[in-house]
Amino acid sequence: MKLNGLLVSLIFHRHSFGLSALLVFSLGFAATSIAENKAPVAFKPYDEKTSDAYQPPTEEQKLTLRNAVQLALEHNPELAAFAKEALALQGLTLQAGLLPNPVIQYDGEDVSSRSHGPAARFDSLRIIQLFETGGKRSARTRAALLGQESAEQDYAARRLDLIARVANVYLDVLAGQERSKLALAGQELAQKVVDAASKRVIAGKAPPIEETRAQVALATANIEVEQAQRNLISFRRQLALLWGNPTPTFTSALGELETFVVIPELNVLEARLQQNPLALRSLKNLEQQQALHTLEKARRIPDVTLNVGIRRYGWDISNDTTALVGLSIPLPLFDRNQGNLMAAQQRVNRAVDDQAAMELQLRTLLTQAYESLIAADTQISTLRDEILPGARETFRMANRGYELGRFGFLELLDAQRTLFQNQTLYLQALSNYQRLINEIERLTAAPMEPTNQNPQK
Repeated sequence: MKLNGLLVSLIFHRHSFGLSALLVFSLGFAATSIAENKAPVAFKPYDEKTSDAYQPPTEEQKLTLRNAVQLALEHNPELAAFAKEALALQGLTLQAGLLPNPVIQYDGEDVSSRSHGPAARFDSLRIIQLFETGGKRSARTRAALLGQESAEQDYAARRLDLIARVANVYLDVLAGQERSKLALAGQELAQKVVDAASKRVIAGKAPPIEETRAQVALATANIEVEQAQRNLISFRRQLALLWGNPTPTFTSALGELETFVVIPELNVLEARLQQNPLALRSLKNLEQQQALHTLEKARRIPDVTLNVGIRRYGWDISNDTTALVGLSIPLPLFDRNQGNLMAAQQRVNRAVDDQAAMELQLRTLLTQAYESLIAADTQISTLRDEILPGARETFRMANRGYELGRFGFLELLDAQRTLFQNQTLYLQALSNYQRLINEIERLTAAPMEPTNQNPQK
């Protein structure tokens, strides 16, 4: 397939997560494997002949998003079920194109008669063949083929959703790692404040209550560290469960949250919605219903049944065999398939409405994600360029001033809390930004170009 070279070249398109390239690559791989009548790599269940017990897949020690996505695509059972359904419909397409089988029929009349006259026993052997008219077989085959293509788009949509889920949980792991580092840094700062307060109390420059307050702040920081570590453990398990491993073995996830993309205009992204597998599926569903409507129209035309054979009369009669030819055609006097034709027309109308509803749903989701992404980008810029530098400088001055006795403990504690809160807010904003990019790329099934921006923390 000519597209494969391009898809492979897109794998590392965005260095932070590479979700967009992985989305396009996976869709191309799925289409290629199904088109070539090959089962996509799927969940491998327990096999008594080859293993004593099912062994869950293991991941690399330093996990990358590409490795995580590959493991999920190979071992996720939900995706495997959709792959098997898409392959099963290939059989229905094959079956729809087959000709009706001929029928062989034997008739024996007056089998108990002992007479050898003209009215004695005779035997007939016939071959009966139904001939479909009006293009029924081709219409039936086309409808089945479109059903297969619709199922393939279902599979592609599930594959896309799985990759997005992996990317989002992987994002949770990355954010959890950063949150744990931030909590440890806050714990270290709280310990320094305790040490400074203790020195001032010992020197008689501050009342003992300041040391107590500092120790309370340190205890709170210890709780933050424990909670961050527990959350990270939970995120790591959630990620590994996507490929069936209840006990993750990777030690860290590799990636960078502070990476950004060029945000296109909304109308540019809306034009890409037609690439979404759900949009393609709704289109295939409409085409399938139209094909079924054509099939029901063809079924109004009666089929022709032809039979040929020979008949043998008695046993002692000369010229005792003769040829038989028969032709039967139903008379469409009462049943002209009008009910099925009406139902098929209404299903076409419904498919038109479903396609419009799907387009509206995708546009709504895209608009929401787009506006949220613009807001998140503005929030990140404000935090990075204005709030965080000021909070760091304020804490530095408050800490130094407290050591020199120029500021009170409450000022130092407030500056420390403000710095930690804004660092946490910045981390949340980065996570939200990356999650929104993932959502937009899932909806458009297309990458967003990275920027050359390299902000300083």
